[in-house]
Amino acid sequence: MACRISELILDCADPELLAGFWCEVLGYVELGREPDGGIEIGPPGTGFGGPQPTLILSPATDPRSARLPLHLDVSPTDRDQDAELARLLALGARPADVGQTGEESWHVLADPEGNVFCLLRTRIPAA
Repeated sequence: MACRISELILDCADPELLAGFWCEVLGYVELGREPDGGIEIGPPGTGFGGPQPTLILSPATDPRSARLPLHLDVSPTDRDQDAELARLLALGARPADVGQTGEESWHVLADPEGNVFCLLRTRIPAA
């Protein structure tokens, strides 16, 4: 028996803002709200326990002073990388510099609170 990732928790100053952003990015919906102001989002019709992990945006007052040791990678599901990049930038993402060379096949971005994530190229379905 093994474990799988069921939830990812992201501490943030504005759970409302980031829940809206990540719902749009991932096609997720709000699943519930925690008494502390946290918001859980996840795949529609599945939620917690489904094949994809849910994301909890947890309110935090501690400012981060360094880059997070973990980041998310996202891949377009219904368009090419350039079109998805344009969509993410329109949603409020912005380019981030983490020392990349410019030759990478991915784009490094930051969400509205500065959390770094990468936009990978479109994945080709396995035959």
